[in-house]
Amino acid sequence: EVQLVESGGGLVQPGGSLRLSCAASGFTFSSYAMSWVRQAPGKGLEWVSAINSGGGSTYYADSVKGRFTISRDNAKNTLYLQLNSLKTEDTAMYYCAKDTDWVASYEYNYWGQGTQVTVSS
Repeated sequence: EVQLVESGGGLVQPGGSLRLSCAASGFTFSSYAMSWVRQAPGKGLEWVSAINSGGGSTYYADSVKGRFTISRDNAKNTLYLQLNSLKTEDTAMYYCAKDTDWVASYEYNYWGQGTQVTVSS
């Protein structure tokens, strides 16, 4: 059974940082690209970042480029998202998603339950 379990969210002040984690199990983690997707209150899903299976290629939405960093540890079956210089508009539920391919195809067949990030003073 595929499982994706996010953690690391919380309440942070503008300008602060958080590190999100996504623990994966039930599939060969190192064989698939992964993404982070977020959903702000009252809005639709917004793709945030993606990383290919080996970790050598990463991709970012313009809204987070230069502030967020995606990474993965295939030995630990874990995906990460480092969030720096947080803004109030980054407030959202953050989900990790398993891609269907080893390169980022942006087609997902499994999602985690999400971790809430709230940026507020």
